[in-house]
Amino acid sequence: MALRTDDISINTIIGKGSAISGNMKVNGFIRIDGDIDGSLETDGNVIVGENARIRGDLTAKSVIIGGIIKGNIKANESVKILADAAVIGDVISRKVQVDGSALIHGHCISIKDEAEYGKISSEYLQSRAIKEKVSL
Repeated sequence: MALRTDDISINTIIGKGSAISGNMKVNGFIRIDGDIDGSLETDGNVIVGENARIRGDLTAKSVIIGGIIKGNIKANESVKILADAAVIGDVISRKVQVDGSALIHGHCISIKDEAEYGKISSEYLQSRAIKEKVSL
């Protein structure tokens, strides 16, 4: 991926009413207000709007969720799940914040220490990959 020049401006927007089918690899900050049927990977931040729906895994620096994600989330810095949002899958991050009536149906791993986080998240992702291959 190319180098980001800043972490504040949004590089990509998936607007309300838009639908994307397939995996995406995006550079920088992305806001999603539409639907994605596939995995999303970015080296920046992600905002999932309240009308957004994602069916696939999400990998980012940090994530704020207002909509629905059916898939696993891995964010190196933080995950914030707003009230009325839903995550059906596992959440792995150094910092996780869940508001009021938000829903998580899955495992949650949150470890503040960077070295320990790297070790535990690697082990977890490796065990999940093995389980997925066995279930095929």
